[in-house]
Amino acid sequence: MLQMQDISSHDYQRFKTFLEQACGIILGEGKQYLIASRLTRLLRDENIANLSDLMLSIERGHPRHLRDAVVDAMTTNETSWFRDGVPFETLAQHVFPEFDAKRTGPIRIWSSACSSGQEPYTISMIISEYCRKQLSSQLAQSQIMATDISGSILAEAKRAEYEDVALGRGLSSNRRQQFFTKQDTCWRVSDDIRRRVSFREQNLLQGFAALGRFDIIFCRNVLIYFSAERKKDILKRMAQSLNRGGYLFLGASETISGYSDAFESVRTPFSTIYRRKD
Repeated sequence: MLQMQDISSHDYQRFKTFLEQACGIILGEGKQYLIASRLTRLLRDENIANLSDLMLSIERGHPRHLRDAVVDAMTTNETSWFRDGVPFETLAQHVFPEFDAKRTGPIRIWSSACSSGQEPYTISMIISEYCRKQLSSQLAQSQIMATDISGSILAEAKRAEYEDVALGRGLSSNRRQQFFTKQDTCWRVSDDIRRRVSFREQNLLQGFAALGRFDIIFCRNVLIYFSAERKKDILKRMAQSLNRGGYLFLGASETISGYSDAFESVRTPFSTIYRRKD
């Protein structure tokens, strides 16, 4: 088992540099415990003795899958259904009615860093609930693009199957009955919710113009892991990916202040969101 005391200062700095260059995550000082907790199983499975040997293997590029496996292990996949609540209230009570009033028809939504799929599927559920109440709405055919840097977590999200423990995190029993079907030991997201959502591997440090343009972007609890310069770059490119009048949703503790002047803050009764300046 990898121990904190086995990680030398030199190897720790090597790993920090690798992680930032690979996926943009800034690993602060004193986080040896995080490396130990997240990489112990990987090192055991790959028969690698310590962090020094791991870095040597990554630098040599052998085995080829190791680099992605390390990023996979270090990427935070913390998520839940209807996480934090208010962003989804904002969608249903403020943003969707605005788009309907403009008669824009179906819209495109991007859920970045979607992890195991709870956020994009939650957004799809909100669309269904909204359209049941607003029968004249044109949003039912809207599409959600969900992306993540981790190929393995995306495979899990695509399966759309969740055990009771995962469903218990933020999902009411009423919504479970509405939007899931029981299959053996798990619950599967219903077809009408799944069909709106497509998945694609995407590193936010790389260009994402190929994803197309969006009316709404969710980038919640992601920017906190990046340096100031990378935040500025990501926000600049996200503004370019938004259609006119499009909205950006950030995490409750995140802000564009000091990082971008491409958005204007919009205060709603539920939360603050950011609209692309026209």
